[in-house]
Amino acid sequence: MPLVRFDVIKGRDDQALKQLLDASHKAMVQAFGVPERDRYQIVTQHSPNEMIIEDTGLGFGRSRDVVVVSMTSSQRSDKQKKAFYDLLVKELGDSCGIAPSDIMVSIVTNGAADWSFGFGEAQFLTGRL
Repeated sequence: MPLVRFDVIKGRDDQALKQLLDASHKAMVQAFGVPERDRYQIVTQHSPNEMIIEDTGLGFGRSRDVVVVSMTSSQRSDKQKKAFYDLLVKELGDSCGIAPSDIMVSIVTNGAADWSFGFGEAQFLTGRL
């Protein structure tokens, strides 16, 4: 049930975006143990001047392939998050040729009452999920 948003620089074709989303989902399924159909992904493409993604002083550069992954999710353990970061870098590198330095992730957590998957219901609270 994580909701995952991807911010990228314009220029990727449909196939490249599909590979990005598929690889990211594979990492999430492995790291968090979510069901295969628990997939909520949104891509926003930006002009290069609309994304300034620096290195927080860590001393590396980024390319036009930079991907910012913003995830909203229920609480995950530190071990799960670290596994996700590792798997995501591997999957995006293997499937999309994206360098580890071009992948930034932010995870924001929330609770069961913060989700409605439709019909005006909070399915985690009603027991449907």
